[in-house]
Amino acid sequence: MLSLKSLTKTYRTGDKALVSVDIDIPNGQVVALIGPSGAGKSTLIRCINRLVEPTSGQVLLDDVDVTALSSSGLRRERRRMGMIFQEYALVERLTVMENVLSGRLGYVGFWRSFLRKYPQSDIDEAFRLLDRVGLLAMADKRADELSGGQRQRVGICRALIQNPALLLVDEPTASLDPKTSRQIMRLICELCQERGLAAIINIHDVALAQMFVQRVIGLQSGAIRFDGPPDGLSPDVLTEIYGEEDWQATIRKDEDEDTEAAVA
Repeated sequence: MLSLKSLTKTYRTGDKALVSVDIDIPNGQVVALIGPSGAGKSTLIRCINRLVEPTSGQVLLDDVDVTALSSSGLRRERRRMGMIFQEYALVERLTVMENVLSGRLGYVGFWRSFLRKYPQSDIDEAFRLLDRVGLLAMADKRADELSGGQRQRVGICRALIQNPALLLVDEPTASLDPKTSRQIMRLICELCQERGLAAIINIHDVALAQMFVQRVIGLQSGAIRFDGPPDGLSPDVLTEIYGEEDWQATIRKDEDEDTEAAVA
C-alpha cells in the first residue's frame, strides 16, 4: 500500500505546489490524477520517489518511510517504484531489448549493464514482457524506429522489469492519438490488475480517465478537491477543479464511444 500523509511542497518563492495531501492507495488499485496545469500533479508523483524533495509530510510504501531514507536507501527503494514518462525517456540508439533491460540497472550494477551482461533470468523476463505488450518481434529494432505507441509500450516493459510495487505514470497518452491512448491506458490497467500493482496516473484527459480507472483524485492549487469513483465527476465537481467549462459534453459517454473503446 502507498500512503501519503500531509505531503506538502513549498518552493523557496513561497509558492505551494502541494498542500497537506493525504492519500491511501491499496495494492492493485489504479488511480487517475487530474487537474489543470500547475495543480501539482507532476510534483506529487515526483515527491513520491523524491525526484522532488517534499517540504514536509510522509510517503510510506508498504510501511517504508521513503521521506526518511538515506541516499543509498532511497536508491534501493526506487527499484520498487516503476516510472513511465510522457516523452518515453528511451535511449534512441539502443534496441528495444536494451531499453527494457535498462530497467534492471538498479539490480545488476553499472559495469554489468555497461558491458550488457545481464543475467539470463532478466533477459527471459524482458522477452516475456515484450511478448505481453505485443512487441516481441521488435526486440532488436532501435528505439528511434518505433511509433509513439510502441515507444510507450517499451517504457511500460522497462518499468515492469524492475518488479515494482508501485507504478508512477506521468501523462502516458499526451503525445498519442485517441485510439492509441485508449490502448495504452487499457494495457496499463490490465498489467496492474495482473500483478496486483498500485498505480498513480497523471492524466489530462478526463474522459479517458473515466473510461478505465477505478478511482479519480482531482487536484486544484496543490490540494485535493475530489477523491472518488469516476462517475462522481459531475459538472459541478469538474468546475471546482478546472473552472468554468462545458463539462456536460466532456464527461458524456454515448453508446458509440463505449463500443469504440471496447474494440480498440
